[in-house]
Amino acid sequence: MDSVANGGVAVDVAAEVARYMALPYRIELIPGETAWVVSIPNLPGCLSQGRTPEDALERIKEAQELWIEGAIRDGLPIPTPSGEKV
Repeated sequence: MDSVANGGVAVDVAAEVARYMALPYRIELIPGETAWVVSIPNLPGCLSQGRTPEDALERIKEAQELWIEGAIRDGLPIPTPSGEKV
């Protein structure tokens, strides 16, 4: 089990990432001149791009997973889709 101490409590990183990935975060998909830009507004800085909308939506899932994992490892709060902290 890959775990980190968060507030003195061991946290299973993979399980926490999976829990947050299952939440219904709003995704914004914006067409650009040569690519589609995609972001998750509740997760500041979580964005990606792709040549097609489908490509961009696939890539944002990886960016979301990395964003959430980094926040867990750094002990940072992770906004939920409703804006509440978990």
